[in-house]
Amino acid sequence: MVAIRAPCWTVEHGQRTSRLFGTLDHLSNGRAAWNAVTSSVGEQNYSDHDLPSPEQRYARATESIEVVNALFDSWQPGALRPDGSEGAVLDESLVRPIDFAGQYFSVRGPLNIPPLPQGRPVQFQAGQSAGGVELGARFAEVVFTSLPTLEDAITYTKKIRTRATELGRSDGLPLIFSSFHATYGATEEEARRLVREAAEATDFEAGRRQLADMLGGGLDLSELPLDKPIPETLLPQPDSVHRRRGRVEIFGKLAASGATLRELVIAAKDTGHWAAAGTPEQLADAIEERYRANVLDVISLGGLTEERTRDFVVNGLLPELRRRNLLDTDYLGGTYRENLELPLPTT
Repeated sequence: MVAIRAPCWTVEHGQRTSRLFGTLDHLSNGRAAWNAVTSSVGEQNYSDHDLPSPEQRYARATESIEVVNALFDSWQPGALRPDGSEGAVLDESLVRPIDFAGQYFSVRGPLNIPPLPQGRPVQFQAGQSAGGVELGARFAEVVFTSLPTLEDAITYTKKIRTRATELGRSDGLPLIFSSFHATYGATEEEARRLVREAAEATDFEAGRRQLADMLGGGLDLSELPLDKPIPETLLPQPDSVHRRRGRVEIFGKLAASGATLRELVIAAKDTGHWAAAGTPEQLADAIEERYRANVLDVISLGGLTEERTRDFVVNGLLPELRRRNLLDTDYLGGTYRENLELPLPTT
């Protein structure tokens, strides 16, 4: 699978993005996906060099995705047919301009590459603020999320799927994609030791800066004592910041619960993602719990460049997930869309 983040910001974004991902879909034989993100940085990509509010960015992202999807769909079924001698016949009447005119984009179209193997690359989206949920509910086939607890996962999944249903989308959409930050041990005791050693090795000066970024930026945590909570008066309200509102909610909630600055810095190393430690069987338990709760469909596993982690995953976690029928033993089809069992979205 080929997946690339595609920030939604430039005037020519629609044409370039559709050609880029359409070409990738052809080159990969239908294994491309794109993750539409509105950016929590990148001020230089906006004409005034000032990061717009999330509401403005999501309005632009909405229009951007509408343009890109319209370009993907500008080739009607049967527009390009085999001619029986290794060539193809084009029916020009079935390749139509999109004539899109909106607040941010004006695109005539059509797309100037042939129809894609998947029809459209699989649509990912990342963003957990109110605007992000609305965008994901409207367009995303898979949402990439930061859901550190099962409670968080249940609340978020219910919110976004309820909204998707209100918008007329099929049950079960969008799929929920979580990054799993796992610490593996041959025994539970070993896993706990590795977690403890990682915490003890924390660079707390760098960690203060990272935590400040998770809280929206603009905070100076350098002089605060590590073993006391952050004063509540310093914690921003999520709707008062323009970046990382989802992270602000996660770490603001954790800070409000009484966690010390030390604990928050250590937690920030996982950037708000789901973290667990244990044996492969215990980690499979954690995955199965979310899967059975219908709040987990796609998962990413990190650290696979490390031989030890790779051995635990390949020879421990994956066989255990297959034993529980949580993981297929083979591919379901030739394209990424088929393997996620996703239909082609209707226009």
